[in-house]
Amino acid sequence: MSKMTKALIEKRNGKIQEMRAITEKAATETRALTPEEDESFKELQGEVDALKNTIDAMQHAADLVEGDLGELGTANDGGEAADVRAFAGYIRGANVQLRAGETNLTTGANGDVIPTTIADRIIKRIYEISPIAEKAMKFPGKGKIAIPYYDEENGGITVEYVEEFTDGTSTVGTFKTITLGGFLARAVTKVSKSLMNSTDIDLVAFVVEDMAKQFARWMEREFLIGTDGKIEGCSNIKNVVTAAKADSIELDDLIDLQDSVIDFYQANALWVMNRKTRTVVRKLKDADGKPLLQQDISAPWGYTLLGKPVYTSDNVATISAGARTIYYGDFEGLGVHFAEEPNTQILNEKFADQHAVGVLGFAEVDAKVYIEQALAALEMKGAAKAA
Repeated sequence: MSKMTKALIEKRNGKIQEMRAITEKAATETRALTPEEDESFKELQGEVDALKNTIDAMQHAADLVEGDLGELGTANDGGEAADVRAFAGYIRGANVQLRAGETNLTTGANGDVIPTTIADRIIKRIYEISPIAEKAMKFPGKGKIAIPYYDEENGGITVEYVEEFTDGTSTVGTFKTITLGGFLARAVTKVSKSLMNSTDIDLVAFVVEDMAKQFARWMEREFLIGTDGKIEGCSNIKNVVTAAKADSIELDDLIDLQDSVIDFYQANALWVMNRKTRTVVRKLKDADGKPLLQQDISAPWGYTLLGKPVYTSDNVATISAGARTIYYGDFEGLGVHFAEEPNTQILNEKFADQHAVGVLGFAEVDAKVYIEQALAALEMKGAAKAA
């Protein structure tokens, strides 16, 4: 709502209050309106009607600017709305002026257009799509960063009973570090020109959703599975439980996996598995014949297993010999570093023969487990070796 519209609404409300005062005075005195009061009331009524018509017209004009005029609006609207209109106009090929101080769009040395608020929308949507990306611990900073953590695996601080005047032996853990760099990733969204020409389509929302889905699926796979020589993710997780069998999961496997994560990290823990694995787990029953996997409308994804929510991802392997089929724990134990947050470049010519415009997105990211006690994985028993 513009300042002018707000001022007109306040003026209209003031006139309505004057009308109410006239009628309330007559009601208190139990009489009819005097000719003078009746004239004033009618005059005020005319002003209120005129103000209402003006307010409605201004709101209708504002709606036309945001819709029928292709989201271009004016450059000095300010805030995120101005960025959205400018970005949409830039995708459509409109002559949008990216003057300093008017929007958050900037042009880099390589010609990239980097809308900060649109990038924020993409990141937010990535986190909404993937709880793995949302729950991971994010570490800001450019280039490589070193994250210290306290390791007590080979020693630590101990407390013991002592006698006075006896020497004590000092014990202490050690500080270690993991290094997070950045690996460049790319996603391309193609937008048909027919879609762009439709005023009924929220162009920016379409680009944000498509770009976020591509990045979220890719990031989720890398954060869980990793790629040799690239993002490590959970691939080198040390807390691994081996299932009793190679082709099926048992209740004891799930209990062992859950209990391999210390209680401190149980509060925000969750299960991550493939949908096909979840189907197998749904058929498991306890000693009383009750399903282990419980439907729970209050749980984030509709199911709980041994008291914790269950999230399914097609990136996780299905049940097979030697495969890691279930992850469990608090994914804040996964450290994520965006060396370069998602940014975009418009490709007007590359897909011209397809009657489309490309929106090219880049992100530079790395991820590793940095709290080993917070996460665990269930690995199916390996295939038996030939005699």
